Amino acid sequence: MQDNPEAEPANLRLLRRLVTALMLVMIFGLLSLVGLIVIRFAQSPAPALPAQISLPDGVTAEAVTMGSGWFAVVTKDQRILIFDADSGKLRQEIDIAQ
Repeated sequence: MQDNPEAEPANLRLLRRLVTALMLVMIFGLLSLVGLIVIRFAQSPAPALPAQISLPDGVTAEAVTMGSGWFAVVTKDQRILIFDADSGKLRQEIDIAQ
């Protein structure tokens, strides 16, 4: 039938190349996902409390946000404390109603 028993049909050669290409794409995708996860978890989960702000005694920060000229700190006892960005003094205190 065939002169060279080592030769493979064209369809089989194409299929082998497609499977190899798929394997390489999957490996690249998996490495990309692992890299993105490592980079994402290497960052700090939340911004740190600015140095010029000192919270009252017994108050623990739950979240921090920053605006133009102010910082807002959400506390675990359900209050929002708004501080001046320049001086770090407490501007306003808001109780969160539940």
